[in-house]
Amino acid sequence: MAKGDGKVIAQNKKATFDYFIEETIEAGIVLQGTEIKSARKGKVQLVDAFVRIRNGEAWISNMHIAPYEQGNQFNHEPTRVRKLLLHKKQINELIGVSKVQGSNIIPLKMYLKDGYAKVLLGVGKGKKNYDKRQDLKQKDAKREIDRALKDRSR
Repeated sequence: MAKGDGKVIAQNKKATFDYFIEETIEAGIVLQGTEIKSARKGKVQLVDAFVRIRNGEAWISNMHIAPYEQGNQFNHEPTRVRKLLLHKKQINELIGVSKVQGSNIIPLKMYLKDGYAKVLLGVGKGKKNYDKRQDLKQKDAKREIDRALKDRSR
């Protein structure tokens, strides 16, 4: 299976709007029992999530996984910091990239691949407001062209 394939649980659409994504990396994620059950139901939000490298380990923060309905007192905390599973070489590469001014590591999507939860990380630089407006103009122009071609083919 290719990187990013599998049953998509959650997708961070805002990330592609706010950042120029230069590179993607697939990482495993350490989850508790009730977290994976809730994730399989699709109750995950990646909107404000980000990745930090601490002590040679990658950690994802602000990723919200809703509490499992059938969970009891052993239910998880929704926005706890979770560990990402990466090779040492990949972590060193992320450390080098994150040192660059304006560069961020953002989760793009979370999916299940061969029964394991994976997170697709994107290394990107933040867009300015005029870049966002330019993207919206291009999107609108493409939509108008598609609409004109559709009307023409009728």
